[in-house]
Amino acid sequence: MMLFNESDIFFMREAYSQSLRAKEKNEIPIGAVLVKDGKIIGKAHNCTITNNDPSAHAEVLAIRMGAEKLNNYRLNDTKLYVTLEPCIMCLGVLVQARVQELIYATPDSRVGVFSRKKYYEDKDLNHNLSVRSGLMQKECKNLLKDFFLERRSK
Repeated sequence: MMLFNESDIFFMREAYSQSLRAKEKNEIPIGAVLVKDGKIIGKAHNCTITNNDPSAHAEVLAIRMGAEKLNNYRLNDTKLYVTLEPCIMCLGVLVQARVQELIYATPDSRVGVFSRKKYYEDKDLNHNLSVRSGLMQKECKNLLKDFFLERRSK
């Protein structure tokens, strides 16, 4: 059982709020929040359809925002909260940005790379990050499930 504190809960709720914004735009409802020193420095939701950009995942957009805010591509001592386990592209961005910790809500059995393959632990990478999962898992999983059920029924 992973342990989460009040600030973890607060920031995951913020990520969840971003996922609801994505849903309103008919984007896959995934949200992310990047935190440094207890403050949000980047927050985003999926915009792949809106931006016609396959790399416009919530994680990537939040990290871009944080890098711009800090005026540095290295985001040492940051935490990323995201509602769905990231894909391999997002893992690459997390490693390149030097994000210290990833906290994700629900696993992605299809393309997630943290719960199954654990690429992030590869000692050949130039940066390794710590990972926790399961915070608000039920809410985030249900939001995604309901979104896809609704889309399939149309």
